[in-house]
Amino acid sequence: MNRIEKYQPVIILLAVCIGFLVGGVDVVQGNAGYFIIPFLMLMLYGLFLIMPLKRILTSFKNVKFVVVALIINFLWTPVIVYLIGMFFLAEHPLLWVGFVMLAITPCTDWYLIFTSIAKGDTILSTSMLPVNLLLQLLLLPVYFHLFFGVDQSISLPLYTITESILLIIGIPLILAIATRRVTKQGGRAERFFGQANVLFLSLAIVAMFASERSALVENPSVVLLLLPPLIIFFIINFLASNAVGKFCRFGRQERTSLIIMTLARNSPIALAIAIAAFPDEPLIALSLVIGPIIELPVLGLVSRLLIIYK
Repeated sequence: MNRIEKYQPVIILLAVCIGFLVGGVDVVQGNAGYFIIPFLMLMLYGLFLIMPLKRILTSFKNVKFVVVALIINFLWTPVIVYLIGMFFLAEHPLLWVGFVMLAITPCTDWYLIFTSIAKGDTILSTSMLPVNLLLQLLLLPVYFHLFFGVDQSISLPLYTITESILLIIGIPLILAIATRRVTKQGGRAERFFGQANVLFLSLAIVAMFASERSALVENPSVVLLLLPPLIIFFIINFLASNAVGKFCRFGRQERTSLIIMTLARNSPIALAIAIAAFPDEPLIALSLVIGPIIELPVLGLVSRLLIIYK
């Protein structure tokens, strides 16, 4: 874990503040939106470049852990998230969509940092990363079709979401694979992005908050609306993953990895897809930017608690 990664929560919160401040300049606010997707694609390119894609088979060695993690992340969590959103956000459908997009996509980057902080099994968590990424990309359109496909108040054409995923995720993935083949596992590019990945994410957040400053100022209640469902989601998944881990007799490191994996969410990928799929609905993207502001302190607190109560 490099120095930048250690201070990732601080860097991200600083990026939020900077974006909000510079967004007060009209010319910045008017043009910042053009930089969001490029920065996110650079971040994803770096993520794919340093991702251990060849370790997909390794993740299946611990069959019990893999099955439990997949059930919690891709069966249990989507249902719970939809029900929580229906209870708290039914009158705010765009925020409901953003909440669902955030909460049903398992994290593929910073969860490794918090797993390390909490003294979990980082090797096991790393080997699960490609599986979680692949499944969330394949299942995201399915979830949306099941949850919102019959809701006439939300326009969610399946082909638009699929096209956005292929564009935003496909291009960085193809470039990363090509880079690794040409430069023998990434070379200098891999080392650079290992250090700078957080910075690209932060630049995207700066651009996002700068471009959506007006929307946030005009909708200050967004944070308050998202806070209860997110907190309840984190509490439920923490209790569920901890209980299941004990029931399955996982070791302390395995149980820690499971808890962090089921709490951390993949806001960067969800944000990239939301911006491409719903360019005229800033509240969806805004909810995905606000999500990490709540999520990161929760993960930091949980990591500390897992160390204290081993």
